[in-house]
Amino acid sequence: MQAILVHGMGRTPLSMLLLARRLHAAGIRPNLFAYSATFERYESCRARLRRFCERRAGDEFVMVGHSLGCVLIRAVVAQLEVKPRSCFFLAPPSCACTAARTFSRYGLYRLLTGEMGQLLADDEFMRSLPSPAIPTKIYAGDAGPRGRFSLHGLEMNDGVLAVAETRIGSNPVQVVPSIHTFIMNSALVTRDIVAATPS
Repeated sequence: MQAILVHGMGRTPLSMLLLARRLHAAGIRPNLFAYSATFERYESCRARLRRFCERRAGDEFVMVGHSLGCVLIRAVVAQLEVKPRSCFFLAPPSCACTAARTFSRYGLYRLLTGEMGQLLADDEFMRSLPSPAIPTKIYAGDAGPRGRFSLHGLEMNDGVLAVAETRIGSNPVQVVPSIHTFIMNSALVTRDIVAATPS
């Protein structure tokens, strides 16, 4: 069994290394996909991910995404001739989330996150993403700040996304004690992925 791992915006494949090592130790071969939201456009990145899956995955694989990586996976899965057995989404933005809409007004955000960062704030684009027609599980963090100075008020959140902003259709959501940036390092998340994935 293989796993395609797709990191989040502003990160690199290095952010997924601990998860990759844990999966490898459990008999699941990780394949790390790299991209840059700053320098790469959405369509070219989506096409590269599709080719990466077709070359690397074989017949038996799962896909694991973090944040923007989940958006890219959703855009690609429907196009694949050989589908993954399942998808695992770590802190996936499922709508034009509060954080993206708030920061997309600022030039520095636009400079650092490029076209893909702007798409995260686009209601029409986010609504157009297909929900994977395969078993999919979502992991949402709840260790973000709550209260007066939080983007999300009193809602459970991971510091970037409210738990409610990670829901995709009727797919199950597991809340874990983590912040957005490091949810891929949660041992609980890894154990759950391994338990659901035959090696």
